[in-house]
Amino acid sequence: MTIAINNLHKRFGKNQVLKGIDLSIDEGRIYAILGPNGSGKTTLIKSILGMVIPDKGEISVLEQSIKKGWKYRKKIDYLPQIANFPPNIKVKELINMIKDLRNSPSSEAELIELFGLEPFLNKKLSTLSGGTKQKVNIVLTFMFDSPLIILDEPTTGLDPKALIRLKELIQKEKAQGKTILITSHIMQFVEEMADEILYLLEGEIYFKGSIQELLEQTKQTNFEHAIAAITTTDSHA
Repeated sequence: MTIAINNLHKRFGKNQVLKGIDLSIDEGRIYAILGPNGSGKTTLIKSILGMVIPDKGEISVLEQSIKKGWKYRKKIDYLPQIANFPPNIKVKELINMIKDLRNSPSSEAELIELFGLEPFLNKKLSTLSGGTKQKVNIVLTFMFDSPLIILDEPTTGLDPKALIRLKELIQKEKAQGKTILITSHIMQFVEEMADEILYLLEGEIYFKGSIQELLEQTKQTNFEHAIAAITTTDSHA
């Protein structure tokens, strides 16, 4: 099991964001974490990453409690929704800086070619378009060989060609036995990529299962309609 979460609670002030989350994530599968804004998706991801400290509950990543240290994070590749890059450094300088920080084997050359970033390597990050910055973000995420990959809105700003490349890359990583968590507002992307749907609502897991199970539970034939209808069904999965 890649991730095990037991009775996870988190409150920010008066706002109870996570309410007793129990969750197991198996290796070698793609999980889509969905839910409306404020449902707890980001807090859940940041708790797994150790960026948010839960009020109560246990999280294990790769059979190791995350309370025992930070080194488990070296086994996670994380693509944040908004990457705040230093504006005045060049793309290749950023890549080299991340390589030095991680001090792990990397395979950026193939990814740079895949996303057509060669012409931008000597350009400052402040001069890049949003889509090109996202491609840099993807290269930084995938250039290390980690068993767990967390992608927060990975399709943001990507052109159709880059989106196809990203899908191929995710499937390639899955084929190597890696576990991938994805958040996305693009339901077509989720439908194409996810083995399992995890739907959060008001800090609780409202549904966990396959797309087919979701369609059956909501009595829908269309995935987007099923997601829209999920909160009107009576039963939690």
